[in-house]
Amino acid sequence: MAEKTPEPGSTPVGTEEAPAAAAAAEEAPSSLEPLERSRRIDPMAILWTFGKCLTALLPVYLAGYYRVSTSLVAFGLVVYSGWKHTREAKEARLRAAMQTLCEEHESSSAIGVRSKRDLPAWVNFPDVEKVEWLNKVLQQAWPFIGQYLEKLLTESIAPSIRASSTHLQTLCFTKIDFGDKAMKVVGVKAHSENEKGQVLLDVYISYVGDVEINVEVKRYFCKAGVKGIQLHGMMRVILEPLIGNVPIVGAVTMFFIRRPKLTINWTGLTNLLDIPGLNVKSDTMIMDAIAAYLVLPNRLTVPLVPDLHVAQLRSPLPRGVVRIHLLEADNLAATDNYVKGVMAGMSDPYAVIRVGPQTFKSRHKDNTLSPKWEEMYEVIVHEVPGQELEVEVYDKDPDQDDFLGRATMDLGRVRNAKVIDEWFTLKDVKTGRVHLKLEWLTLEDNTEKLEQVLKRNETVLSKTADPPSAAILAVYLDRAEALPMKKGNKEPSPMVQLSVQDVTRESKTCWNTVNPEWEDAFTFFIQDPQKQDIDIQVKDNDRVQTLGSLSIPLSRLLSSSELSLNEWFHLNQSGPDSRIHINTVLRVLWMDETAVSSSLLSSDPHSLAAKRRASRPKHTSPDPSFATEGVLRIHLLEGQNLVPKDNLMGGIVKGKSDPYVIINVGGTTFKSNVIKENLNPTWNEMYEVVLTDLPGQDVSLEVLDKDMDMKDDFMGRLKIKLTDIIKAQHVDEWFTLNDVKHGRVHLALEWLPTVTQPDKLEQVLRYQAKSLYLNKAVPAVALLFVYLETAHDLPLKKSGKEPKVGAELVLRGTSCKTTVCDRTSSPQWNEAFHFLVQNPRKEELIVKLSHCWDFSLGSVVIPLRDLLSQPDLRLDQWLNLDGASPESQILLRAQLKIMCPKVTESPREHTETPAKPKTSIQEKKPEKELTQKSSEPLVPVTITSSVTAAEEMETEETPEEPEVTSEADLRPLHTSPDPSFGTEGVLRVHLLEAENLIAKDNLMGGMVKGKSDPYVKISVEGTTFKSHVIKENLNPTWNEMYELVLTTKPSSEVLVEVFDKDIDKDDFLGRVHISLNEIIQAQYSDQWFALNDVKHGRLHLVLEWVPTVTQPDRLQQALQLQSIQAFQNKASPSAALLFVLIERAQALPMLKGGKEPKAGAELVLGGTSYKTKVCDRSTSPQWGEAFHFLLHNPNEDTLIIKLQSGWEQPLGSLVLPARELLSKPELLMDQWQSLDGAGPESQILLRAQLKILASKMDRKVVKAPEKHSEKPVEKPADKPADKPADKHAAADSSLGGRSEGRPPASAVQSAPAASQEIKQEVKTTPRLNELVASTVQIAVARPDEKQKLPAADVSHDPPSLEAKDSSKAPPSVAAVGGDREEPITASESESKDDHEQKHSDRAAERSHEKLHPTAPVKPPAPEEKKETTKSKPSLPQHTSPDPSFGSQGVLRIHLLEAQNLVAMDSLMGGMVKGKSDPYVKINVGGTTFKSHVIKENLNPTWNEMYEMMMSPDPNLEVKFELYDKDIDSDDFLGRFRIKLGDIIRSQYNDEWFTLSDVKHGRLHLVLEWVPAVTQPDKLQQVLQMQNSQSYQNKASPSAALLSILIERAQALPLKKSGKEPKAGAELLLGGTSYKTKVCDRTTCPQWHEVFNFLVHDPSKDMLVIKLSSGWDQPMGSLVLPMKELMSKPELLLDQWLSLDGALPESQILLRAQLKVLNSKMAALVALGAGPVLSNKQAATTGQIRLSLSYQKKLAVVVHACRSLVTSSKEGLDTYVSLILLPDKNKATKRKTAVKKKDLDPEFNERFEFDLSADDARQRVLSVCLKHSSSFMSRDKDIIGQVQVDLAQVDFLSGVTEWFDLKEDNN
Repeated sequence: MAEKTPEPGSTPVGTEEAPAAAAAAEEAPSSLEPLERSRRIDPMAILWTFGKCLTALLPVYLAGYYRVSTSLVAFGLVVYSGWKHTREAKEARLRAAMQTLCEEHESSSAIGVRSKRDLPAWVNFPDVEKVEWLNKVLQQAWPFIGQYLEKLLTESIAPSIRASSTHLQTLCFTKIDFGDKAMKVVGVKAHSENEKGQVLLDVYISYVGDVEINVEVKRYFCKAGVKGIQLHGMMRVILEPLIGNVPIVGAVTMFFIRRPKLTINWTGLTNLLDIPGLNVKSDTMIMDAIAAYLVLPNRLTVPLVPDLHVAQLRSPLPRGVVRIHLLEADNLAATDNYVKGVMAGMSDPYAVIRVGPQTFKSRHKDNTLSPKWEEMYEVIVHEVPGQELEVEVYDKDPDQDDFLGRATMDLGRVRNAKVIDEWFTLKDVKTGRVHLKLEWLTLEDNTEKLEQVLKRNETVLSKTADPPSAAILAVYLDRAEALPMKKGNKEPSPMVQLSVQDVTRESKTCWNTVNPEWEDAFTFFIQDPQKQDIDIQVKDNDRVQTLGSLSIPLSRLLSSSELSLNEWFHLNQSGPDSRIHINTVLRVLWMDETAVSSSLLSSDPHSLAAKRRASRPKHTSPDPSFATEGVLRIHLLEGQNLVPKDNLMGGIVKGKSDPYVIINVGGTTFKSNVIKENLNPTWNEMYEVVLTDLPGQDVSLEVLDKDMDMKDDFMGRLKIKLTDIIKAQHVDEWFTLNDVKHGRVHLALEWLPTVTQPDKLEQVLRYQAKSLYLNKAVPAVALLFVYLETAHDLPLKKSGKEPKVGAELVLRGTSCKTTVCDRTSSPQWNEAFHFLVQNPRKEELIVKLSHCWDFSLGSVVIPLRDLLSQPDLRLDQWLNLDGASPESQILLRAQLKIMCPKVTESPREHTETPAKPKTSIQEKKPEKELTQKSSEPLVPVTITSSVTAAEEMETEETPEEPEVTSEADLRPLHTSPDPSFGTEGVLRVHLLEAENLIAKDNLMGGMVKGKSDPYVKISVEGTTFKSHVIKENLNPTWNEMYELVLTTKPSSEVLVEVFDKDIDKDDFLGRVHISLNEIIQAQYSDQWFALNDVKHGRLHLVLEWVPTVTQPDRLQQALQLQSIQAFQNKASPSAALLFVLIERAQALPMLKGGKEPKAGAELVLGGTSYKTKVCDRSTSPQWGEAFHFLLHNPNEDTLIIKLQSGWEQPLGSLVLPARELLSKPELLMDQWQSLDGAGPESQILLRAQLKILASKMDRKVVKAPEKHSEKPVEKPADKPADKPADKHAAADSSLGGRSEGRPPASAVQSAPAASQEIKQEVKTTPRLNELVASTVQIAVARPDEKQKLPAADVSHDPPSLEAKDSSKAPPSVAAVGGDREEPITASESESKDDHEQKHSDRAAERSHEKLHPTAPVKPPAPEEKKETTKSKPSLPQHTSPDPSFGSQGVLRIHLLEAQNLVAMDSLMGGMVKGKSDPYVKINVGGTTFKSHVIKENLNPTWNEMYEMMMSPDPNLEVKFELYDKDIDSDDFLGRFRIKLGDIIRSQYNDEWFTLSDVKHGRLHLVLEWVPAVTQPDKLQQVLQMQNSQSYQNKASPSAALLSILIERAQALPLKKSGKEPKAGAELLLGGTSYKTKVCDRTTCPQWHEVFNFLVHDPSKDMLVIKLSSGWDQPMGSLVLPMKELMSKPELLLDQWLSLDGALPESQILLRAQLKVLNSKMAALVALGAGPVLSNKQAATTGQIRLSLSYQKKLAVVVHACRSLVTSSKEGLDTYVSLILLPDKNKATKRKTAVKKKDLDPEFNERFEFDLSADDARQRVLSVCLKHSSSFMSRDKDIIGQVQVDLAQVDFLSGVTEWFDLKEDNN
């Protein structure tokens, strides 16, 4: 017979049927006997055939006789023929299978003997093991198993069937025979990778049985039966849980992972099931019945021990969810042929997807062999490995669909790979493949990733109706109790319908009971758990009568522990005690995109580890507040005249006290020792605490008397504001104690500033050694800040699981612990700690990592002495862990800061009037030497070429753009750079040589002079260059070149220091300070510089400020310079400077997970690379960051820009050759550029500006040097080098020869011919621009090399020239700025420049003269004054603010009230609805406000106001969330969000907002965007609103907004040590303070920082600006009253302002803009309108009678209460509490006795308060009537309250009256 074609829904016979066919052959009867009979002629058979033909014709005769339609007869014959054909085919297949099995059995019995003989006994098959012993056991036990099953059918199943229906009451089994063929177990596979506590077995079953069962229903004469069953499949058996008692196994769970193969041979009446069409349907129906019990997700669980959670075993949580993307198919077979296959057609394909019982069918695509479905399905995976995905493709036809192929895959592969995106070849067909993308979703038991999942699901595209799910919901339906009866008082048969959106599931029916037990489990896919509910309806089995209902918002699960609820729920619309027990479990579906991307990139674990390490951050990223704390040192010295508390003889004899002190600051409490019997104790104890400098902190001190028997007596207190201590830095004084008659305490309070200067450590250690305190405290010398960020590749636990990692930090006796992370080998903490360090040279920081503090994972030890050698005393890097794997590392930042007490600093830094400086041994020099050094003539510099000024940038005119109409065209066409973009230049330093250095390496204890090993350090704006070391040479030659890109800051300096290299510590050989401003003005200088702070030595430098030009023809000269110049450090001069502005990008590709990227850009050119910031998730990031590169050859260099998401996933790149810029106008490119490796629309907007370095050295190299006719001046041989008169340390220096911090002073030199003596003044050397203007062409011969230098080089005269030698100097000099030379004398030029220097630095000279008095100075001539005025640099008259300056507004939120909130505090297990204790959280852009808690109120009134300054960002969200305050976890009461853009558009919005994610509730708010205007007439309205409005949180509406731009200052005073200050500015207004950055050392700092303040009353508030050096030495201050701004035009002040407490010339340039807040609420309040509270005012709860009087003490008499309101039937237990506000301490509190169960209690109690009448009038008496409830009571504690303002009470006559008690709304 022909085989059936596979149809949709059928499953092909797999490999599992092979053993089944073998088993079936055992029952095959012999076919020889029927064949033998067929050869004989049987007459009876002929008659029987004839009779059957007559019987067949009888229906035809009867049909004709009764005139029945012949079509009916034909239809019957067709049905009969089909049934006959199918019956014969089934019997033939059965006979063939039995015959084959019989033959195979005979052959296998013969082969088995040989196989046992051939194979050794130890041979087995490891995957599936044969269990022949089990088959033998089953074969022997099968008859007894048959007896048990027969008994089960007759005694249990038959009666239950008869009882189920009246039609089956006569049913009985007439024959039950399970035959002789037992079920066989083909193989067993045991899994070893399963979880602990269970045994997992796969049992392969094959049953070909000769079972015969006949059934008869005698009432209807109906017989039916089964003869022969075949069943083949794989059954999974799970033995769990494993227990420690017999029977070891708690339960056995059995199920089929896939449907087994079933074939049934029907007999009797059931032969009708073999009719075509019915045969397949009948087998399917029976298989469905079996699947309902034994095929996943259904399980058969047999408990072996009592008290097991059978429902949990029967329906455990799934292993995961697989999201199937059915994308497309290709090259399918064409089955729609025409003309009997002559003409090939197409197919109409569709796909059927199966995973266990879950089946999905796609839409069919007409006439295509390459369909594209793009559909998505989600399936629940219960068992992996084991469950398979099966995809079958069919061709849609009207009659029977054609099979196009199938593909299968084990879902365990998807779990391991996370994502599989492949083409699968279709099997059982010649051609075809299908494209699937499979994603494994894990189940997360927290909501941390829910928002990410919801956002990602929005990007998932699918053509199916069901959107992607964000979670799954498992509902375990347990049981119900006390359900209502049916009509007629009958017991119901309850069942449950569970619905989520449009998906409804039904439970089984429990018959005739009001306490049903279902023990069912259901699973639902959830799209958004924040918005969906689960509806539960309990109904009778008729589905009509409802027995109860319940609705559970899934948002409630989000706030519960582990996202589950396992509790009883009361049913609505049911009986009073009806309830249902349900366990609901929610799990978020999460796909690990990190694991996906890494698995897609590489499967090699080594490459994965390398990429993971490469993507790790190199350094930590702590919060900006990290390491900003300081240390408060408290020295408790003594007390005086304390109050005696230990009186004798009942107080007749005054005693003493045993005082001790308790100090509380910042949450830390210190307690001193007890001094016995002393009213003038001496403690001498010291305490230290680490604090932030936030305002509002106090140091609280209390003095107590120690008593043994009773409570310690109070002896006084005091409070000191921390801000006052910080401002004063050091406070040492007596403090009078408060709240006592007398007594005072002596304290020394010091706020210790911290510095990163290791040279301060020695001073602090010396101070520490001298300190001695009675409490044995040792002062800390440093503060260690540690930021622990993350760790990587930590070792796993011994069990193989990832650890729960915590870190413990130990330093000396102090230890801190981090939080314990969830299971991971790469934990992240991001936690900061600090430690007080007593000796950084000896102490060590130990970081220990462990699993839950018990299993060590590694450690790292950091000696603090290592930090002393780090730059800025900071270590920020990855560190290897000891005791862990080699790859284990931890990323941390350790910052050490030295604490500098005031006593360790120089006395000059703390003296108001500078004292005469002490002279050290090195500074004690003869006055004659000092005079001689300052009078040596200057050695001029010859510069023959003209100075080229820096070219000014031309402003490009943007052409008119066409009008844009689409949003895509709204993007900017060009960048908008900062005005400072591209203004940098290049400082080129050529270190040539040195001469006459000091010899430091002496021999024989200094008796024999040695040499030195010199090297040079050059420091410019934080960048340091270090030269090579020249061994044993006092005249070294380095010939090294360095380049640095700098801005033209006038305050910057070039510091050059020379050292002698030694093994231990390098010796100092001198230094030179050179002003960068002077280098920029001179442009080029080739000069010898005398070394300062040493006896002798000079340094030869070429300093060049290289301006940049946009002339490409200058490039060739720069390239020629590269080929000619050669330097020892192999440096090559740069030819150009490239400026790049990365502004924004657009249309960047999405990540593989569907998320938007976190884009960052990396710029690489040569060996230099920069990175931008990483933007938030966006496909159109904005950076606006500028970078610069030095180019050596623009014809060859290439700029590469790489865009990445989080520095991991590439987003595109751009390659920009620098030669392309050479052809651009002005060498500038400013446009959008397409990105390679990205989408077609992906572009980046950048500005690239190339500028050629116009070096003067270029022209000197190109042009031949001109020789001068002057003869070289030889060094005089008769001048010894060691005489003071011959030293040239001061006069030979032409740049920066003055000592550090000393301002320049000018002097005039004259040389009378008569005496030949030189009169001079004490002066420093002139600056570079003065020196260049007075150069003389003199060639100088080196002492060791007598050769002439070219004119282009610099010539010097090493020794100082006497007057007679100076007369021999050539009379001509080169004039700078032109080609012709004008003769002037060197002395005239010197004098002229000195006067110019004096005139320009007059203020600095006065400061210098205080330390170094100078001789009288000749006044300059008028011509010189005029020239000086021209040469003085001009300062800007006004600030240059950013366009966004002053554009902020104020968001004002008025939280009024709420109504109809959800009651969360239920009573009696939820039977009685309670109330809630609501409060509100408001979140705006990272800032959170929290309201007060309103106790037990569903309609609370807050009346609170909040204000926040911000920029008008329309996309910013304002979030409101309501919670119920509870002891353990606060309950959620609702939320809503509103865009800031909506508030800005409406300006003022007073309305009720409905709360979302809850059933009911609304919130009343006034949301106002308050714009700022420059109209002073609006101010009065705002001030009136301040007076009329009052809020519960004591907030006051602001009246104005003050914007301050601090740009720069000039002529600040020097520090007392003579150094230039590190200036910083602190701005204070009201309680708000800001600080600028601290500039580098300069008297003209520049900040350019903007600050904003909220001003409450411009007529009273004042802005205070304090300037200080490093926040410790004041430099001046400025007080700016706001009322002065009110009189300015546009309320704007923009000018220079003089500083108080500084020099007369000291000024600060700032811009102050006051803007009045134009509040709409102020206008409404002025009109008598405004927000109105809808909730009722506090109701009166009764009255209380009080008497108030004053006679030396305040007396309060509580008489009685009346008309008290209560809901209690038993009355109230009341008492009265009195508090004198604002103090709430024990001394101001009183209370009466409790009156039991009385609504009109009488107290009649008198209380006295010991305070003066004036003090009493400043108090408010708060009277609260309270209920003395038990701990478990839910009654309100406060019945009512009243506040009496004592200032309104007439104390002389007294007051006695009744006061109304109001409800407490707080």
